[in-house]
Amino acid sequence: MSAVASVARSLTGIGVGRGGAVAPLAFVRPAVAAPVDELPADGDAARLHEAFATVAADLRERATAASGSLAEVLSATALMAADRALISDAVKRVESGTGPATAVAEAVAGFATMFEAAGGYLAERVTDLHSVRDRVIAFLLGAPAPGLVLEGRSVVAARDLSPADTATLDLELVAAIVTELGGPTGHTAIVAGQLGIPCIVRATGVLDVAPGTLVAVDSGAGTLTVDPDDALVAAIEARAAREVMLASDTAPGATKDGHAVPLLANIGSAEDAARATAAHAEGVGLFRTEVLFLDAQEAPTVERQARDYRAAIDALGDRKVVVRTLDAGADKPLAFATQPDEENPALGVRGFRLARTIPEVVDTQLRALGEVSTPSTWVMAPMIATPAEARDFASRARAAGATTVGVMVEVPAAALRAEAILREVDFVSLGTNDLAQYTMATDRLRGELADLLDPWQPAVLDLVRATASAGRTAGKPVGVCGESASDPVMALVLVGLGVTSLSMSPGALPAVRFSVRSHTLAECEAIAAVALGADDAAHARAAAVASMDAAARATLGL
Repeated sequence: MSAVASVARSLTGIGVGRGGAVAPLAFVRPAVAAPVDELPADGDAARLHEAFATVAADLRERATAASGSLAEVLSATALMAADRALISDAVKRVESGTGPATAVAEAVAGFATMFEAAGGYLAERVTDLHSVRDRVIAFLLGAPAPGLVLEGRSVVAARDLSPADTATLDLELVAAIVTELGGPTGHTAIVAGQLGIPCIVRATGVLDVAPGTLVAVDSGAGTLTVDPDDALVAAIEARAAREVMLASDTAPGATKDGHAVPLLANIGSAEDAARATAAHAEGVGLFRTEVLFLDAQEAPTVERQARDYRAAIDALGDRKVVVRTLDAGADKPLAFATQPDEENPALGVRGFRLARTIPEVVDTQLRALGEVSTPSTWVMAPMIATPAEARDFASRARAAGATTVGVMVEVPAAALRAEAILREVDFVSLGTNDLAQYTMATDRLRGELADLLDPWQPAVLDLVRATASAGRTAGKPVGVCGESASDPVMALVLVGLGVTSLSMSPGALPAVRFSVRSHTLAECEAIAAVALGADDAAHARAAAVASMDAAARATLGL
C-alpha cells in the first residue's frame, strides 16, 4: 500500500448509479498552462482564429460520433469554441500585446466569471468552457490535448471531467469514473449514467492516490477503497453477477400483485432509441430534442426536424414515445436565440417560455412533430408554471396535429396547481431534477449543497404526491422522467404515491423492474408513507429501505 493510501484507505463522495468496479487507477492527462514569459508575435490573431476553429471542428466531429447526452453537451461545447464574443476578446488581448495562450486564458477567465455569477445551469458549463481553453492552448503550444490513453481496464480519475475529455476515452476500458469536483446532476454524472459506468463525484483526495493503485469503486455507497481486500472484491463481483441476473427479466413493469407500471427510457437520438429497445424498455418517457438545435446557427427547418424525429420514432416501432419540446436556455444557449443579459438563466427565458420571445421556433418544432405524429407519439412542453401556459401549449400543439399533449412539472407552482393544469392537457411528467432545484432553492453546481438537492427531500416528495393525487382525480397519467426514477428504492415510493410510469437511463431498468416486481401496490404505498413521514432526505431513504421486502433488499445489495 502506498504512503498516501495508508493515510486514507477509503474516500467518500457522491455516487451515481448502483454499479461497482475493481481496477487500477489512471489519471487524465492535465492541461498545459500558458507560459508565464510568453511574448506576442506577428500572426498571433490568425493563429487564434485557427486554434478556435480547429477545436470547434474536432468537438463537432466527436459530437457526430457520440449520441444522447454526450452528443448534446459536445455540440454545446463546440458552440463555445466557435463563440464570436470569446474569440474577439482573445484577439483584442493579443492586439494589445498579450501572448496568444495567455490571451485565451484571460478571455476564458472573464467568461467563466460571468457564467459562475449567473449560477444554476450556466455555472455548470464552466467545466466545458475550461475544456475549450485547454484545447485551444494545447493547439497553440503544439502540446497534447488533455486526455488519457488507456492500456487496460482502469478506474479513470480527474479533478473534473468534461464531455470532451470523456469523448477521448476508450469507454470499453473505463471500469469507473471518479472526480474531485462535479455534482450528481453535472455532465460527468449524466454521461456516466447514460453509459452505465459506475461513477463517484466530489471524492476529495482521489488525486493523492498513486496512479496504478488497485481501487474498488462502489457507486451505490459513494465510496472508493484503496487496495481492497478479497472480501470487498468478492462482494463487488457478486453484485455484478446479480445485475446480469436481473437483466435477464424482460417482462413489462408491474408490481407483485399485477398493477402495471410501464418502465420507459430517456433518450436523445435515434441511436439512443435503438439502445432503449435493446434494453427492453417499454417505450420512451423523455425524448430530449435539444441535440437538433445545439450546433445550429439558424433554427432547423420543419423538414430537418421531421426527418430526425421520424428516425427515432421508427426505431421504437409502436412503443410509446414522449417527445419533450425544446428545453433551451440556461445551460443550452442557442446561437440563433440567445437571451441577452439574463442575470439568472435558470429562472429566465427557457423551455416553453421561448414562445414569449421567439414563438416561430416553438411553432416550427410543433409542425414538424405534427407531421410525424403517430397514435403512440405524445408531446410535452418543459418549464410550465401556470394553467394558462399549459393551455397555450396545448392549443399550439393540437393545432399542429399532436393528439396526446402534456407538460412537464418541474416548477413548484405547477405541482401545486396540477389539478388545474391537468384540465388543460392529457398527461403530466415530473422532472425531479429541476423540481428539487427549484423547491430547495439550490444551485445544481454547488456540490456542498447536494443534500438539499436530494430528491428524497420530504418537501420534494410532497410536491410529487400533490401532482400524483391530481392525476388520480383527473384520471390522467402522471409519469416521472427525472433521475429519481432510476433509483430502485425511490421507484417504490413513486409508485406508492400514484405515479403511473417511470422513465430512466436504460441501464437502470433491470434493478427498477425487479424492485417494483418484488412488492405489491399496497406495500409501495406503505413505503411511500414512511418516506413522507421523515424529517429529512437521509431518514426518508433509510426508512424506505428498512420497509422493503428483505429478500429484495438483499438482492439489490441495500
